[in-house]
Amino acid sequence: MPPTKRSNSTSTETIVRTEEVTKEPPMYRVLFHNDDYTTMEFVVSVLMVIFHHDEASAKQIMMHVHTNGVGVAGRYTREIAETKVAHTTELARQSDFPLEVTIEPE
Repeated sequence: MPPTKRSNSTSTETIVRTEEVTKEPPMYRVLFHNDDYTTMEFVVSVLMVIFHHDEASAKQIMMHVHTNGVGVAGRYTREIAETKVAHTTELARQSDFPLEVTIEPE
């Protein structure tokens, strides 16, 4: 409970409560960028494993990236977005793919 301030007068007592307002953290979009080497199957698997999309939405995102050059994999707080980018990039490099994944603020 937040601190209270008490003001005493001769006949009444006033209690003033201050409440803290919590702001939502800024959100970031995780972007997949198309390239000519990373396989569609790899992108779909990463979208399912790291970003927790079902197969249908993972394929839809992958096709959007393939046809438009870039697509949004999800939106997260900065720390989570950076972690997902790092994990995806690590898996891509282990599989010898040059997949580029970035974040941008909303």
